[in-house]
Formats: sequence, structure tokens, C-alpha cells
Amino acid sequence: MRRAPTVLHLDMDAFFAAAEQAAKPSLRGKAVVVGGLGPRGVVSTASYEARSFGVHSAMPTAQARRLAPNAAYLFPRFTLYRSVSEQVMELLGALSPLVEPLSLDEAFVDLEAGGVAFDAETARAVGERLRADIRARTGLTGSVGLAASKMLAKIGSERAKPDGLVLIEPGTERELLAPLSVRVLPGIGPATGDHLRRAGISTIGEIAEAGEDELVRLLGKAHGAGVYAMSLAHDERPVVAEREGKSVSVEDTYDLDIHDRVRVRAEVAALADRCVGRLRASGRSGRTVVLKVRRYDFSTLTRSETLRAPTDDPAVVREAAARLLELVDTTGGVRLLGVGVSGLADFTQEVLFARTTAGEEPLALAPEPLRVTSPVPVPSVPPAPRWRPGQDVVHKEHGPGWVQGSGLGRVTVRFETPYDERPGRVRTFAVDDPELGAGEPLPLVRGTGEGEVRPGAAGVS
Repeated sequence: MRRAPTVLHLDMDAFFAAAEQAAKPSLRGKAVVVGGLGPRGVVSTASYEARSFGVHSAMPTAQARRLAPNAAYLFPRFTLYRSVSEQVMELLGALSPLVEPLSLDEAFVDLEAGGVAFDAETARAVGERLRADIRARTGLTGSVGLAASKMLAKIGSERAKPDGLVLIEPGTERELLAPLSVRVLPGIGPATGDHLRRAGISTIGEIAEAGEDELVRLLGKAHGAGVYAMSLAHDERPVVAEREGKSVSVEDTYDLDIHDRVRVRAEVAALADRCVGRLRASGRSGRTVVLKVRRYDFSTLTRSETLRAPTDDPAVVREAAARLLELVDTTGGVRLLGVGVSGLADFTQEVLFARTTAGEEPLALAPEPLRVTSPVPVPSVPPAPRWRPGQDVVHKEHGPGWVQGSGLGRVTVRFETPYDERPGRVRTFAVDDPELGAGEPLPLVRGTGEGEVRPGAAGVS
């Protein structure tokens, strides 16, 4: 383990909710919950104002509504979150070539590899400057942990929340770790934590006291030895630059089970198109199509088909997904569908016979072209307009705004932008108003992205 606290861990504060508050002046300082809003919805992120009511991530949205009935409940806007994340990751990349993203809002950085820090003083200066740069670039706050290892840097950022910096000086690690719960250590989840608790071990200090032999007896040789080493603050894991993804996939969870087979086919076709869109955006192709189906009883089935060559052709992926669907019984209803492509490559081999089934011999070229058609006709039915809370919209007269709610054929919109100091005006329209359309997220800070704002479009409510 290194001798200087030059491993940095950044964790953006309540990222999704904070981005929504920054984008919507009327929500600043108020309880905001982002996640699924249907009967089976789950909280993705809660603002600190919502957390004061007991709302937290992974909580059922229905339970959150009981705890904080007056909070603003919004669907996620991943286009905005990815855009902000890219800005943050760009700042991290300027510090070091070794940046290890863990999610859109969290990453490790090896400051020593970047030559920007070599001791506690220089590391602290880099961390403070990074926090200031993130605020200036995105309008949001992030918490920073600095330590001699990844485990300790992550613990530091957690203790720094919200909007702070904690530097753990080398030599103080064991004293810091001793009173903490065993769940703090990497690799200890709920089941392992319960197993240790039943053995009388609840804190990291108690792991160190128990000794390596006892941990090996309880958890096995590899896991037990690793946990014991970490209890002594020994963490040699390096910061690893972002690896290329092994697959690309999309999935949707439905508020109500889908029983109509035609609707299921249409959803699978739409998911296949979205998956190929992501595949092409990454400049990749793939040769294995995977279908995921979670049925009414929570049983989850996956089926896959390997093609003869990598492809990014949406028709090929749609047809493969449709064939895989025919292998799954959806009679009782479907609650989740997903389509993915794995076996990624950096090229697409354009051959006539890209499609195949497992174990099939390669087809020889026939004198007559082989006509390939989908065995399952997929209807193309345009979805009815659906306005979701938090969704970006644009009105020809009033400019950009966001959906506060909809129902009974009406949609309520608040017209405001991230650059307004006061909440915007609220207007209600028919859901099919021809002058109201879907919009794109505006940058949270002027001059940090595309998008023009109509002057005077928002006002006082």
C-alpha cells in the first residue's frame, strides 16, 4: 500500500435528485425523489431534503410516498445525467490517466499516476480544486475521499458527505476502521454480514481481533484471508482505467403485467431497436443476441442466439429477438423484458448469411438468393402520447419547461429553465395540444452544452 493519500474517490451528492433541483428552480431546497413511479417503482435517488423523512435509494416508491407525501416524484432523465457525468469524468481525466468509473456519479482516480499529487498537502489541494471545478462546470456538488487505498478513499468520501472532503492520513487507518461495521469492507454483503454477526463479529476491529485463521474458517480461504487483510487496512487493489464493456443491453419493467402476446412482440422489437442504437453509438457490433424475460411469478428466463458474424443491423437483431421470444411461455404475463447484444467487436462483417442457430453448419452460397423473413410479424403501432413527471417539453409560445403531472386528458407544465432565479409559471394543456412537444434537457450551467433558451420564457408563478 502506498505511503501517501493519493487515491481519490469522488461521489456526487444525491446525483439524480441534485441534477433535477439544479434544472428546476421551483424544486430547489425541496424534497425530490427520482425513480420508478408505478405500483412497482423503486427509488433511485432521494434529495437530502427527502432523506430527512426517511426516504432512501432502493426503497419502494409507494413506501416513499407514505413517508414524504409532499415530495416531488420524477421519472429519471438519463440523457441529462449522462451529459453531466461526461463533464465530471472529463475533469477527472485531466488529473490522471488512471480513472476508474464505478457508475455515472462515482469514480476512483490515481493522482500519483497523473503526477499531480505526491503527499497529503498536494492531494488535498487537488481534491479541493476538483470540487470547485465540478461546481463551476455543472452547478452540482461532489464529496471527495483521499487515502492510500481505494477502500479507505471510498470510506473517506462517505464521511465527507454532503459537499465535503476527508483525507485519511497514512498510519491512522486501523484506528479509523476499528469501530466501523463489517459491512463497510468490500465483499461483505448482507448475507456475509449476518454470518459474521452470528459468530459474534460486528465491527472491523473485531475481525482484526479474531485473526486470519478464524476468518478463513468462517468465510473460506480466499475470502476470509482477503477480509482479514482489509480489516488491517491492507488494500493493494490498483485503480484500473475504464474497461470496454462486454455487452450492450436495454430493458424495461412494466407497471402492469403484459398478457397480450402481440404487445409483448412489439415491446421486444422496440427494445431491439434501442439496443442497436446504443451499440452503434459505441461504435461496436456484436454476434450474440440475448433475450431476458421476467414473468408474472418473478421467474427470470434468458435465451440467446449466436450469429455467424458481428452485426449492428437492427433488422437482424429484431428477428433474432423475435425467434428467441417464441421459445418462452408468456401466458401468465410479463413484468420485465430486455434485449442485449454480447460478443462485441469493433467491426461489422457484412455477409448475406449472418444469422444462424446454435450448432448449425455454415450455409453454402446458393445459386438462388435465400429469402429470410421474420417468423413473427411485429406490428408497428405508434404509442399514444404519454407525459411523465419531470419530462422535458417545449411549447411554441411559452418555450422550454417540464411536466408536473398529467391525467384526465390534461397535462400541467411549469415553464422554467436552469438559468432562472425564481420558479416559472404553470400552464395546463390538452395532452394532444399540437403546440406542445417533447424537449431536450438544457445544460445546468450556461455555456457548458448545446441549447438556446428563449428570453423571458419563464416567470413568477
